[in-house]
Amino acid sequence: MLRFRADLKTLVWMGATTALLLVQWRGDGHNWALYGVYLYLSISVAVTAHNHNHVRMWKSKALNHLTDLWITLFYGFPIFGWIPTHNANHHKHNNRDPDHTKTWRFWEANNLFTLAIYPAVSAYYQQRAIARYFGELWSRNRGRFYAALSQVVVLVFWVVGALLLDWRKALVYVLIPQQVSLTTVLIFNYLQHVHANEEDDWNHSRNFTGPVLNFLLFNNGFHTVHHQTPGLHWSQTTAEHGRIQHNIRPSLNVSSAPWYMVRTFVLAPFVRGYRTRGMRVEREEAMKS
Repeated sequence: MLRFRADLKTLVWMGATTALLLVQWRGDGHNWALYGVYLYLSISVAVTAHNHNHVRMWKSKALNHLTDLWITLFYGFPIFGWIPTHNANHHKHNNRDPDHTKTWRFWEANNLFTLAIYPAVSAYYQQRAIARYFGELWSRNRGRFYAALSQVVVLVFWVVGALLLDWRKALVYVLIPQQVSLTTVLIFNYLQHVHANEEDDWNHSRNFTGPVLNFLLFNNGFHTVHHQTPGLHWSQTTAEHGRIQHNIRPSLNVSSAPWYMVRTFVLAPFVRGYRTRGMRVEREEAMKS
């Protein structure tokens, strides 16, 4: 029933996320090591939401709908919201105006402040598109409207039910992991596009090529090939990145995500050589000269 055998891994990760919630909820104490794994799995849920919206996991429409609901519970937002903001907008405009998630809306800088404020700014500017899309579904496709509405309903019941059962556990094991999931995926978008050249066919995205990160996050680091071929399954992006990486500016193929973040957001204020310069700024300056 799966379209790609590799999504057995996705099901294992989602199953582990569900199991860890139940284990922690029923446990007497708080295990920080277990909670750390659970937060990582919560981040992987956001990647799964992204992947599932691009390439549906199942051949069965009913199973895809059930998977939408399952992901929604742990992601913390109805995942139909990816369609108007990501599939139909971000992939069309790719960090250019009018991309709702563009990284340069108010500033060209790339520092700890812009990284910290970006998720809130990006989320705010996506809400109108999501609301408009939800309303349009009523008149355009009643079946999809009810499918989207069911995501809203199950999420509300999930959160309210958890709060009524035990608001403290709901905060720690439901609400905080959901916010980690929602925030981290926006940070990923920032890191993958900030200071790249949105007008260039190959240099519009930053790739994080480390094998450990890509194993943990379903090859989410290979972003150029994802924009080139959004319908490419995540399991196929490693090989495709290898085929096209020679076209990409070397500075946009980053082997270590942790080191990139340390040097860019911690050391750069003190070490000039670690500061990044926006390629869109370089392009605009070149056009003026």
